[in-house]
Amino acid sequence: MRAIGLSTAKWRKSSYSNSDGGNCVEVADNIPALVPVRDSKAPTRGALVFRADAWAAFVTGVKGEGPLG
Repeated sequence: MRAIGLSTAKWRKSSYSNSDGGNCVEVADNIPALVPVRDSKAPTRGALVFRADAWAAFVTGVKGEGPLG
């Protein structure tokens, strides 16, 4: 496994995160082929990094648009 530098990541909060600071997820979609995801309340804890195709499948499933939705 190789280290992935996230110093250039441009983080954005999920549109579903609430405005009072609770349950916020941030993603960075400016890194080719990868999607880092982190907790906005604890950004120094690091990020989970997913392949872009795996993240897209996850988002599709959550929205209920996939074959199981």
